[in-house]
Amino acid sequence: MQVHPKHDEDFYGWAIATAALLRQKQYKEVDMDSVIEELESMGASEKRALISRLAQLIFHLLKWQHQPDFREFSKRSWQGSIEEQREQAKIIIEQNPGLKSKVAESIANAYRLSLPMVKKETPLDLKKFPKECPYTFEQLMDDEFFPE
Repeated sequence: MQVHPKHDEDFYGWAIATAALLRQKQYKEVDMDSVIEELESMGASEKRALISRLAQLIFHLLKWQHQPDFREFSKRSWQGSIEEQREQAKIIIEQNPGLKSKVAESIANAYRLSLPMVKKETPLDLKKFPKECPYTFEQLMDDEFFPE
């Protein structure tokens, strides 16, 4: 019996060896607990990526909406950031349709993450912001939506 690298000691070696075992249908040799752990981790990673993109998108939309005087000077940059984050979020959802059921939760988390960014980069008073995200998922994904 061949000794395979352990999941927590050599992840790359473990992953390659596990893939080979699965291809050879040597299921009894596979560390299934670690496979399950990694699959769950991969799903969580995709969800975190979506939340991160939505947080950046919401952050830029909030700046757009609440700092109209700065729009003239930063319009191209802000608009470009908004468009990029929208496209990145759309790609994540297209590649992971199962995340659609997590959209409301993801937006809530993303909004919470966007507020410290607003605090750090703007003089805006966060007390004046709503408790929940002021934008719907449809608005966030709408290429024509720029709040006034």
